[in-house]
Amino acid sequence: MHDLDFRRHRRLRQSAGIRTMVRETRLSPSDLMYPLFVVEGEGIKNEISSMPGVFQISLDYLKEEIEEVVSLGIPSVILFGVPSHKDAVGSEAYNDEGIVQKATRFIKEYFPELVVVVDNCLCQYTDHGHCGVIRDGQVDNDPSLELLTKTAVSQAKAGADIIAPSNMMDGFVAAIRQGLDEAGYTHVPIMSYGVKYASAFYGPFRDAAHSTPQFGDRKTYQMDPANRLEAMKEALTDIEEGADFLIIKPALSYLDIIREVRNEVFVPIVAYNVSGEYAMIKAASKNGWIDEKKTVLEMFTSMKRAGANIIMTYHAKEAARWMTEEL
Repeated sequence: MHDLDFRRHRRLRQSAGIRTMVRETRLSPSDLMYPLFVVEGEGIKNEISSMPGVFQISLDYLKEEIEEVVSLGIPSVILFGVPSHKDAVGSEAYNDEGIVQKATRFIKEYFPELVVVVDNCLCQYTDHGHCGVIRDGQVDNDPSLELLTKTAVSQAKAGADIIAPSNMMDGFVAAIRQGLDEAGYTHVPIMSYGVKYASAFYGPFRDAAHSTPQFGDRKTYQMDPANRLEAMKEALTDIEEGADFLIIKPALSYLDIIREVRNEVFVPIVAYNVSGEYAMIKAASKNGWIDEKKTVLEMFTSMKRAGANIIMTYHAKEAARWMTEEL
């Protein structure tokens, strides 16, 4: 045995202290972004059946929710609106008195340092559930851009720090950037859902946002999960059009895409740990099949290791507590 010549990699794993010293990827509450579903009305705090621990909340519950987020060291939230009125063109999305606009003004009044990101799409606001204008049974790209741009300007006017367009229309970043600039919001960044797959992992979100398509699906504008090179094309196009961040959605089954995009672009990358990923962890944990804390933190480590700067997740509050315990 004394003649063997081999590497002793275990030397750097022999104690918790040494493992901490050489750890390459670290998690912090500052890595997290918390999604919120805001609804019209008062006294509303409805738990989403497929997403235990996640609620639709009215504005009178919002201050309490944001106080908790801030106390945990989470630096940002992203708002999704659930309007009381829907129509063919999603007019509540660009209503200056719409639910997201009111929620944005409320948060910025009481918590001005919290970064408010606002989802920019029409699907929650249209009666057909698609992300744009319908013409001859299809989502018509260019007229949709006009409404999405109106929505972005209204959101910026309400005080949104970052606009996050998720619609996957061609040219959506260019159109929104031009619209914001012309309206005097040159300082407002765009966090583009640049790489968004037509995924089976979105089911619980559609329960939360009431955004299930009433006919067909979204495969003509969201990406085929089988495609890798197309992700690079989408990402690079959005950078050229002015995106300041890129969201990759979903995260867990697309870690290879996060890494590929990270290797090619120099803007912050957001991994969206989507509703189906959250629901699976919650269900398995409830049944005692996995350790939720260890599984979530390992999952988030994989996302950061793949190249994500920010993790958008429904686990944000729990994860922030767990991360603090780990320090």
